[in-house]
Amino acid sequence: MTSELVIDSQKNGISIALLEDGKLMEFQKEEQQQSYSAGNMYLAKVKKLMPGLNACFVDVGHERDAFLHFFDLGPTYYSFQKYLKQVRSNSRKLFSITKATRQPILAKDGTIQDVLKVGDEVLVQIVKEPISTKGPRLSCELNFAGRLLILIPFENKVSVSTKIKSTAERNRLKQIISSILPPNFGVIVRTVAEGKRAAQLDMELKVLLKRWETAMAAVQKCKKLPSLVYEETSRSVGLLRDLFNPSYEAIHVNDSSTYDEVKDYLKVIAPEKENIVKLYQGDIPIFDKFAVTKQIKSSFGKTVTFKRGAYLVIEHTEALHVIDVNSGNRSKNSESQELGAYDVNIGAAEEIARQLRLRDIGGIIIIDFIDMAEAEHRDQLYKYMMEIMKQDRSRHNILPLSKFGLMQITRQRVRPAMDVVVEEECPTCFGTGHIKSSLLFTDTLERKIKILVTELKHTKLRLYVHPYVFAYINQGLLSIKQRWRMKYGLSLKILPDQSLAMLQYRFVDKTGEEIDMKEEHELL
Repeated sequence: MTSELVIDSQKNGISIALLEDGKLMEFQKEEQQQSYSAGNMYLAKVKKLMPGLNACFVDVGHERDAFLHFFDLGPTYYSFQKYLKQVRSNSRKLFSITKATRQPILAKDGTIQDVLKVGDEVLVQIVKEPISTKGPRLSCELNFAGRLLILIPFENKVSVSTKIKSTAERNRLKQIISSILPPNFGVIVRTVAEGKRAAQLDMELKVLLKRWETAMAAVQKCKKLPSLVYEETSRSVGLLRDLFNPSYEAIHVNDSSTYDEVKDYLKVIAPEKENIVKLYQGDIPIFDKFAVTKQIKSSFGKTVTFKRGAYLVIEHTEALHVIDVNSGNRSKNSESQELGAYDVNIGAAEEIARQLRLRDIGGIIIIDFIDMAEAEHRDQLYKYMMEIMKQDRSRHNILPLSKFGLMQITRQRVRPAMDVVVEEECPTCFGTGHIKSSLLFTDTLERKIKILVTELKHTKLRLYVHPYVFAYINQGLLSIKQRWRMKYGLSLKILPDQSLAMLQYRFVDKTGEEIDMKEEHELL
């Protein structure tokens, strides 16, 4: 299996698509203004105690206060708080954590009011992003995640991933990390560290220690609370950190700064793979070039088809997600009803595993498979689901089918499920049902071109339109595009964009900046 990463970086945000053998498997989209990402750290104040929940609410600047439970304070909370006061008390010289003295362990049977009071400063990390009506979920057990290691301040041990089975390899990794680890730090060695050289582990540890120092320097200088003191690596680098594997054939990026960022990161984690990063400079949108847009349109939405007319119906509620499997209009054949149901269910299991990754669906998932009478088939379906879900990085648990044919899956939820709206609102009538004749659309475009050339003095333009409109404008020896070029004497390039609705369009100038002509619509 080969993997490709396609990164579409725009001014209003970044979108990342993971393709496995050309098939869209994961999709992440992050808007520019979104700042409450899991992993971010804040110096904030306790706003309200909730003794009944043994928790408190903390103001981290979100519209809803963040939630911090007593158990998430962590056993080293007192050590953190003393060190925090030492850092905050000296604005000139940063107090080194290696000189910090450890404090007593926080008792597990304590209460929130015994430890905190309203107005206390706390250094917290987001472990769950805001979901629906809930604010972020916080923890005082800070960690800095790398590709090979996870650095944990005030921890006193080196742990190795249980997925590394070899006792000799586990001992080797523990010995290497223990020999280079500064005092008052702990480390979790991740699965991908298996077989890595000491130099690689040392390099990543130094990077993580530098992040800790940068965060503490920000804490030292904080004057206004709440304040962001450490921001998780960008989504493109974060996804690379968790997903990167030797099967990557290429990483395509359409933005030069993101290209440099990704390439610099690969120099650290896999220097031999540095050349797989490629800067895409084509005129066609990068997601159209790699057939991502079409797959997004067909993979999201309430109904998803997957095999010979069979389809899934996916519903989201506040408490859980429900997936209904339907055989659709499959043609009748010699197969028995039992074998037909089994065949559809196996195909559905494969598509469901993909959808969970693609939409990043978490929490409780209930799947209503087509009823099967034979226990052997039900058992095989359960085992197949277990097998294909091994590719899912998120922690999950799968229960066998119940007597009603329902399967229950719980999957770790860190951020809201990805919801991409694939239905298109008419850009001309905005849902009213009444539009101008589509034959007049090219007249509208020409009037806008005239304004851009004669009034705004543009000499070079790119016009993005729906592929069908693109074909219409370019047809014939003397096409509409050629007539516009000759009439207005400009360099005009017309390009198809699959993300646009039928009568939508985008003008881009010679510097790559989009020209907003939508206000002119009301004047024409």
